[in-house]
Amino acid sequence: MASPTALLHNTYYHIYNRGINRENIFIEERNYAHFLSLYAKYIEPVAETFAYCLLRNHFHLLIRIKSESEIQTLRVSERNYPEGTLKVSTQFSNFFNAYAKGINKAYGRTGSLFQHPFGRVPVTNDQQFYRVVLYIHQNPQRHKMVDDFRDWKYSSYDALLSEKSSRLQRERVLAWFGSRDDFTRLHTEWIQDLESSAFAPDDID
Repeated sequence: MASPTALLHNTYYHIYNRGINRENIFIEERNYAHFLSLYAKYIEPVAETFAYCLLRNHFHLLIRIKSESEIQTLRVSERNYPEGTLKVSTQFSNFFNAYAKGINKAYGRTGSLFQHPFGRVPVTNDQQFYRVVLYIHQNPQRHKMVDDFRDWKYSSYDALLSEKSSRLQRERVLAWFGSRDDFTRLHTEWIQDLESSAFAPDDID
């Protein structure tokens, strides 16, 4: 298998991964919260998040890897990040390993939890950006986990429409769509498999 392309600074990506051998990575409800807590610890220092969806055996993210200067500024301002520790690849590795370690300990399993390497597809224009957001949010319905994707609790759909505080880049997402009304309206446009193959070439379930 060819080595995955390195994640580039100041670049948008659709990131996705699933459990090894299609194994569930979320066993019970508390696992979703733990995943997001570890995500905040390891990934938020090196990336901005625009959308996400966590499903039973896989997940999707739309992120922007921060520029080197943004990461350097954070490292200097935070005592928790000494020289050389905020490398993007290391943060992702630590994130996956920390979550897998917790699941293994809680449920008496051993070995890898996630498929390697994780998927990453650059998002290169505004049209692709908002279509990836639709695809991510529609995923639970696509995989028949709910009849209506808006009923799935573990995605960013509701948070992006909410007025509550959020770590998501909410205002920038809504600006891409135009308004909250445009956001909800455009989500009724179903992303077809042929289109999604451009930003999810190996759609996972």
